[in-house]
Amino acid sequence: MVHEANVKQAAAEKQLKEAQGKIDVLQAEVTALKTLVLTSTPSSPNRQLHPQLQTSGTRGAYKHVGGHSRNKSASGGFPSPPGKPEPSSVSIQPAAKEDREMDSVLYAEFLMWKENPSVERSSAFLSRIYREDIGPCLSFTRSELSQLVQSAVENNSLTIEPVAMSALPMVKASAIECGGPKKCALSGMSRLCRHRIKLGDKGSYYYISPSSRARITAVCNFFTYIRYIQQGLVRHDAEQMFWEVMRLRREMTVAKLGFYLTDQG
Repeated sequence: MVHEANVKQAAAEKQLKEAQGKIDVLQAEVTALKTLVLTSTPSSPNRQLHPQLQTSGTRGAYKHVGGHSRNKSASGGFPSPPGKPEPSSVSIQPAAKEDREMDSVLYAEFLMWKENPSVERSSAFLSRIYREDIGPCLSFTRSELSQLVQSAVENNSLTIEPVAMSALPMVKASAIECGGPKKCALSGMSRLCRHRIKLGDKGSYYYISPSSRARITAVCNFFTYIRYIQQGLVRHDAEQMFWEVMRLRREMTVAKLGFYLTDQG
């Protein structure tokens, strides 16, 4: 009877964790949708969606959808050399404004895609992004698993959930296949893995490092936005949509290069 009770308790805890993970994903989707659709207009743009409008004090902080917190710059002071005035009396030059120039070829491809938006890669717009951004961002050491991850992202069937360090894989599989709390299943490198992914309805969970999570999240953010455009949920003009797409492309490139933010707290 004790054993049966323990089995039922373990099953209940598993269902609770899965439910909490789904709730977190849904809440993130709702928050992102509200931010994209409701809080940004040409007359009152959302500063998080348009980094070029942020003040110099917040310009350097990237923010990823999916629970990443802002990267706060170090504010520790340095001692003033002898005979030099205190920092408070030194005039500080304002940070240079981020400038940008639209590429006519990329914009033309986007406008052509926008006439009949689709998540299929047959268009010149998405074909280029797959080749230059999505493919490289989701290219990991384990190529077969990388392909499965990309397919799950495209089908909107990938789940990312936090995992306790003491948790065990839900199915019996080799450490090489699913990784573990201290080994990333995608890169094969020894890293502390605080998240794991599930591909569709398959039973296997794969532990992923913070860097791998950032790369997957960047691609998911891109697909989420173009799906919103496809569904007619984004109330921006074409130029605003284009620059948001470019920002999301930049996120994928930065994540691929190994830069990511860590959760604080």
